[in-house]
Amino acid sequence: MDEPDDSADVAQNPETPETPETPDERTALQDALRLTAVALTDAGIGFALVGGYAAWARGAPEPSHDADFAVAEADVDTAKSAIAAAGLDVREPAENWLFKAYHHGALVDVLFRMVGDPVTPELLARSEVLEVLAVRMPVLDATDILSAKMRVLGEHYCDFTWLLPTARALREQIDWDRVRAETHGQPYAEAFLHLLGALGIVGAPSTDEAVGPGRAAPTAVR
Repeated sequence: MDEPDDSADVAQNPETPETPETPDERTALQDALRLTAVALTDAGIGFALVGGYAAWARGAPEPSHDADFAVAEADVDTAKSAIAAAGLDVREPAENWLFKAYHHGALVDVLFRMVGDPVTPELLARSEVLEVLAVRMPVLDATDILSAKMRVLGEHYCDFTWLLPTARALREQIDWDRVRAETHGQPYAEAFLHLLGALGIVGAPSTDEAVGPGRAAPTAVR
């Protein structure tokens, strides 16, 4: 006698629990971003979306590696609890300037220092509330986004692959004089500014200096 086939009963029984599908990498990362933003908002913590997704929210290409947020160091413990309560796996890395959270393998970095400097209320106050993936959240100022990325350039990391399309996309939102001031004396950042000028993405720095003999008047910053 043939063994009874239970598969038909399972298919016809609406009460049979289904195994939830694991989201693809992009969906998991976007869900992680939304969950983190909502958790921090509900906890009443001052924060901002930073890094690649902040640039994307302002018109740059979408990143695929991780999502980044910034909070003040005084709010780190509250932020960890809020994000963990939202279902993310919060972990403490070796670095002393951020903590990490995971959602189906997607990574969220929560920074409390950026380029060696503490995240300050002034930095967060310069953020603008935008709708990102159907969630309203503070998004870091475009000038701060690019300045921070340029200041980490160095001998061991000098990749313009992300920086160039980001600078092109955000050029009208960036205070280039402030970027020049904040990156002054940093040769890799200054080399990138030179490249942007050669490509016509930015103009010459604004100046009040008189134009000397044989010198052309500077082009206004675009």
